[in-house]
Amino acid sequence: MTEPPQRLFVGGAWTEPDGGFYDVVDPATERTVGLAPEASPAQARAACAAAKEAFGPWSRTPPEERAAVLGRAADLIRAQAGPYADLAAAETGATLATARGMQVAVAAARFRRYARVERHEWAIEPQINEAGPMGRAGVLGALAARRPVGVVTCVTSYNNPWANPAGKVAPALAMGNTVVVKPAPQDPLSVYRMAAALEAAGAPPGVVNVVSGQDVAVGEAAVASADVDMVSFTGSTAVGQRIAEVCGRSMKRQLMELGGKGAAVVHDDADLASAVAGIGTTFSFYSGQICTAPTRVLAQRAVHDRLVEQLAAYASRLKVGDPRERDTVVGPVISAAHRDRVEAYVELGREEGAMVVTGGERPAHASGFYVAPTLLAGCTNDMRVAREEIFGPVVVVIPFDDDEEGVALANDSDYGLIDYVWSGDVARAFRTARRLRAGGVGVNTVGRNMEAPFGGFKRSGVGRDVGSYALHAYGEVQSIVWPG
Repeated sequence: MTEPPQRLFVGGAWTEPDGGFYDVVDPATERTVGLAPEASPAQARAACAAAKEAFGPWSRTPPEERAAVLGRAADLIRAQAGPYADLAAAETGATLATARGMQVAVAAARFRRYARVERHEWAIEPQINEAGPMGRAGVLGALAARRPVGVVTCVTSYNNPWANPAGKVAPALAMGNTVVVKPAPQDPLSVYRMAAALEAAGAPPGVVNVVSGQDVAVGEAAVASADVDMVSFTGSTAVGQRIAEVCGRSMKRQLMELGGKGAAVVHDDADLASAVAGIGTTFSFYSGQICTAPTRVLAQRAVHDRLVEQLAAYASRLKVGDPRERDTVVGPVISAAHRDRVEAYVELGREEGAMVVTGGERPAHASGFYVAPTLLAGCTNDMRVAREEIFGPVVVVIPFDDDEEGVALANDSDYGLIDYVWSGDVARAFRTARRLRAGGVGVNTVGRNMEAPFGGFKRSGVGRDVGSYALHAYGEVQSIVWPG
């Protein structure tokens, strides 16, 4: 499939890019999917100015009308789910099942979820407080409510060009904010489809803006603009730190969902079949290009060898190939450069003394950026492959003796996004989970509850989103006090 050249979306107008166009490449075939627009920094700033101009009217629009726009957008996305999924699969290399079920369908569900928002979900219950020694005797009434932040720049990741932007844009718009979306340069075309759906759904000009580009100056301009009040970013910790520095200089609000190196603590009483199936998603889900993956397996010695054996067998059975074929489980990684990076980590693991139990060789495909599911055993927690985010279908296994050591190893990480625990004793699993320094913990599952708060400890991020927590993330608290 080859898409026509894409224009920028600024102030409600589809705009020619100052920097021309660049190729969006299908990582499975290495063929051009379409031409993405290369914005200039000036156009990024113009998008921020358009969002600022639109903010006043949109923030004063009744919540029910804003919700109606989101609901219509959800319906439009669902109606075009087939072609949208085809495009997402071509841009990202995701399997068609993943593109349909975890990208487009999740995006539509997120728009629908925030279309059902009622006023009480973003207001805090009225409070009655004592006046205190500095006030008059008696009581004062106090109403605390959420107000929109303003203009939000949303910088999104390449691994899911539908669900990730929708998780930012939908709650931001529901709260009365306006947005500028800077999609990842590898797969921006899907994000423009989302903007078109919102335009068709009745979003006024300037409420949603999309500017793309390979030049980092485009994103920098969209973050640094004086018209921007908040930045919501999903991506690497290194980039997040640079964005945070810019935000700090002008006190912009931040929501940062950054890197992860998820520990999977497998106790000696665990159901190994369940643990293998859960950990195995690292190999298959987005080909390991997912920050929530259980990439660092901590196995109690009594089950260590069996777990390694079963994980190796599981990985070796997965079909690596064309993501459009129904039986494909592992598609390509996003680019040749990223494939080289993942392969370099596998070689580094060898040099550090890890044993490659399975994988480690480039699959024999005539085209495409494929990496074989790879399992590294004999690892220690001080190896770089155990400490750094590889972002590919690579799992490392580290043994531990008792529960105390397992928790210590899990917490000995710069990251703290999502960890996992497997144990046949639920009380034991919860004891472990409560001691883990991570924003989320899966107990005997890698599934996620989309209403639970999502975000990380340590270098894995700042803030929480998903469900009603996203409404709080994209709002400011205002208190109004009056005589009782």
